[in-house]
Amino acid sequence: MAQKCDQCGRGATKGATRSHSNIKTLKRQKINLQNRTVDGKKLKICTRCLKTQKKK
Repeated sequence: MAQKCDQCGRGATKGATRSHSNIKTLKRQKINLQNRTVDGKKLKICTRCLKTQKKK
């Protein structure tokens, strides 16, 4: 299953680690997904969206 937020569509990003000799190694930075029930539906929602929902 895809690592994407069901509400905003945000997914994983790419980042790079640099060694002492400046060689780039790409890594994948996953988002923090939580399983929540919203309006009777089970969704995978990122913590950024959960924080925004609490404000409203």
